[in-house]
Amino acid sequence: MSTNDFYTQIDAVTSPLNNFALSLTRNLEDSRDLFQETVFKALKNKDKFRIGTNFKAWTLTLMRNTFINEYRRKKRSRVKSVADDSIEMITNTKTVALNDGDSNMAMQELMIMLDSLDEKLRQPFWMNYLGMSYQEVADALETPLGTIKSRIFFARKELQAKVLQAGLR
Repeated sequence: MSTNDFYTQIDAVTSPLNNFALSLTRNLEDSRDLFQETVFKALKNKDKFRIGTNFKAWTLTLMRNTFINEYRRKKRSRVKSVADDSIEMITNTKTVALNDGDSNMAMQELMIMLDSLDEKLRQPFWMNYLGMSYQEVADALETPLGTIKSRIFFARKELQAKVLQAGLR
C-alpha cells in the first residue's frame, strides 16, 4: 500500500477513531491524545498492515491496546506516587520517634519461616529475592528455567500460607 493510500485510509476512519477514543477516555483532551498516539503508531507500523485486512479494525485495535498500555502505566505510577507522598510526609515531620521493634520481630519470624522451607525451594527464592532474574538463578543452579519458576512460585505460596497461619499480616 502506498503512503498516499495509507493516508486516505486514515482519513476515512478518523471519525470512528475519535468516537472510540472518547468512549474509552471519557475526556476530550485525553481522547485527542489517544487519537494522535494511535495515528502515530499506525504510520510507524504501516509496513505491518496487510492488504486485504480490515483497516478500521486494525486501527481500532491499535487504539484499544494503546489505551490499555497507557492505563496500566498510569496505574503503576499512581501507586509509586502515593508511596512517595507518604515517605515525604514522614520525613518532613519534625518529631518522629522511630520504633523498628515490630518490623524487626516480623522480619525475624519471616526469616525463620524461610529457613523452614525445603532447600530446593529456599535457594532459588532467596536468589530471586536478592535481585537475580529467573534466568540468572537457573544458570547459577544449572537447573531448567521452568523448574526455577515453579520452585519460586511454590516457595511464595508456602511462605504466604505460613505468614497467614502466624497472623503476621
